[in-house]
Amino acid sequence: QVQLAESGGGLVQAGGSLRLSCAASGRTFSRNAMGWFRQAPGKEREFVAAISRGGGTTKYADSVKGRFTISRDNAKNTVYLQMNSLNPEDTAVYYCAVDRDGTTTYADRPSEYVYWGQGTQVTVSS
Repeated sequence: QVQLAESGGGLVQAGGSLRLSCAASGRTFSRNAMGWFRQAPGKEREFVAAISRGGGTTKYADSVKGRFTISRDNAKNTVYLQMNSLNPEDTAVYYCAVDRDGTTTYADRPSEYVYWGQGTQVTVSS
């Protein structure tokens, strides 16, 4: 049974940082790109960042470029999202997901993902 477990969310003041982790179990995902999405109350789920299977290619939403960094450790079957300079607009539930292939070509599309975690809440206070 495949499981994705996000952790690292919490409450932080504007300008602060958080590091999210997503540990996968049930099978290895070293051949799959991985992504992070987020969903704020009353809004649709939106793409945040993605990383190719080898970690050599990354993709970011314009709203987080220069502030967020995605990385992965295939030996640990884990993907990370380092979030710096957080602002209240970043408040959302953050989800990690497994892409159906190894590239980030279509990684901003939720339909490209086959497995999803349960999410972790990130709240940024002003």
